[in-house]
Amino acid sequence: MTEQREPCADYDPLKKPLFGDTHVHTAYSFDANSQDTRNTPDDAYRFAKGERMGIQPYDDDNPQRFIQLDRPLDFVALSDHAALLGEVHLCTTPGSWTYWHPICVVHRSSTNLSMLLLGGRALGFRSRWGFCGDQGEYCLEQAGSIWREIQRAAEDAYDRSAACEFTSFVGYEWTASLDDGKNLHRNVVFRNEHVPPLPTSWIDTPSAHELWEHLEGDCMNGGQGCDVLTIPHNSNISGGLMFESAKLESSETPLPVVDAAEARRRQRMEPIVEIMQHKGSSECDVAAGWSNDESCSFETLPYDSFGGGRPSIFTEEPRLPDANNFVIWALTEGLRQQQGLGVNGLKYGIIASTDTHIAAPGLTAETAEHPGHGGFGKGEGAESIEDFADNIEFGPGGLAVVWAEENTRDAIFEAMLRRETYGTSGTRPIVRFFGGWNYPEDLCESRDLVARGYAGGVPMGGDLPPAASSGSTPRFIVSAVADPGSATLSGLPLQRIQIVKGWLEGGEHREEVFKVAGGDNGASVDLTTCEPKGAGADSLCNVWTDPDFDSTSPAFYYARVFENPSCRWSQYTCNAAGVDCSDPASVPEGLAACCAESHKAQIQERAWTSPIWYTPPSSLLSALESE
Repeated sequence: MTEQREPCADYDPLKKPLFGDTHVHTAYSFDANSQDTRNTPDDAYRFAKGERMGIQPYDDDNPQRFIQLDRPLDFVALSDHAALLGEVHLCTTPGSWTYWHPICVVHRSSTNLSMLLLGGRALGFRSRWGFCGDQGEYCLEQAGSIWREIQRAAEDAYDRSAACEFTSFVGYEWTASLDDGKNLHRNVVFRNEHVPPLPTSWIDTPSAHELWEHLEGDCMNGGQGCDVLTIPHNSNISGGLMFESAKLESSETPLPVVDAAEARRRQRMEPIVEIMQHKGSSECDVAAGWSNDESCSFETLPYDSFGGGRPSIFTEEPRLPDANNFVIWALTEGLRQQQGLGVNGLKYGIIASTDTHIAAPGLTAETAEHPGHGGFGKGEGAESIEDFADNIEFGPGGLAVVWAEENTRDAIFEAMLRRETYGTSGTRPIVRFFGGWNYPEDLCESRDLVARGYAGGVPMGGDLPPAASSGSTPRFIVSAVADPGSATLSGLPLQRIQIVKGWLEGGEHREEVFKVAGGDNGASVDLTTCEPKGAGADSLCNVWTDPDFDSTSPAFYYARVFENPSCRWSQYTCNAAGVDCSDPASVPEGLAACCAESHKAQIQERAWTSPIWYTPPSSLLSALESE
């Protein structure tokens, strides 16, 4: 415990699910500070707690639009870009000595030009404009002021009373981007109010390895109670680089080789990964090699970098992501590191979040009112479906869920460190996943399932303990309860649960999907009305044994939980506009995307648990010897 606070009245030693968002941008981010994004950290926290928030400035021709969560979140970590914090403040503060600098005028006047001139210089060339001073000192001074304001807002929002209703984390985004926008971004989340005097930006550190060195020196080894972790995000547009060596500073080959020291540091600094956000999911993709997984291509993008989504004279034509862009590839590659180095640097727990750029954490409902999380990503004056949510291939994003004893910074941070987490595509099912050796087959009928799950094994994110006897086969308990919904949005019943297994065979990646509960129930959705059809389950549970277990082969297992199908936000939007794809005359100008072959009209909401790992005894001994 690192906090001074009242004990929580609601404390559960068996832990409870807390829903949150660890990827939230406000007006302090350069790519969220457009004419319709003026919401501050204070606004974001109030929104997360359930208050209504405006997302456009009011004028006679454009009345302010208001949004509100259907139910509050439990926790939020803001992640404004460390790069350009000072520049944005100077450029948007009337009376500042740089307010009328040409770059500042461009920033306020044109989102696209600002991305090119302000964002491009910082992210593409890792440098600052001259008005920042010879060493960037003027902009860094302003960044320090904004950083203190971010800390103040987090402290004001944090509930330190015994009610423990809401937790806020101080954080920022380290925004590394190579070539045409190959995303190596990390969200940096601090355990408590003890943080460094300045956030570390991509301009100042050329690699994730150096970011971690800064965080160790400025925070973890400072003796002031500071602790921190980082979360890689959106690996589907990383150009295959997110899970390579953290020492890489460019995409030029040969890439740096990962050694045991780097793998060990990465495992501690980066315990969880973001599997989904509003720019798509990063689990896997049929087109990238998982043709045996019918559920793999979920909200995936048809390009592998930021630039790929907007081909221009500055970028190449879009390239489909390769297998190494995806989380399941990283998890399997981590087994190779374990065998060769004695430590698995890619041992990731799972979360999801929104990456909202309108300061709207947790706004994940698939409805016609979805405003889009894109901030600067929105087209300037374009009368199309992109006015609603920047790109039609983008969505509302997902949620992070932690199993913690109480809703406090320490408890949530510890849950993230031990990977007892899962991610959802935006809804709120309750999912448990345990692994052990001697669970009884009828455990799902037991009222003390959770207590026996902990007593007889490990929860999601854990390592299976050594078997008590040779010839034993691991057993896994997976249990899910359907999202109950809210007063304004109905929850959907559950359809099925799968367990995904990954291992190496002959040095090659292998994955297999097992059906363990529920199944194809014939449920569907009427796309013309978005009315769900068919029955489903309020809860599903099973005790499953791996039929192909090999005690000599390291492996990981995670669960996927599926709800019945429903309409995607874009289909709600198309229906609201009166689009009938069988009648071309009914398609309003700018909404042709509703009838495009690539348009995804329906969605099947889901949850992904953190894996449970099995390591053969011989590999465990090698790991101990390497220490």
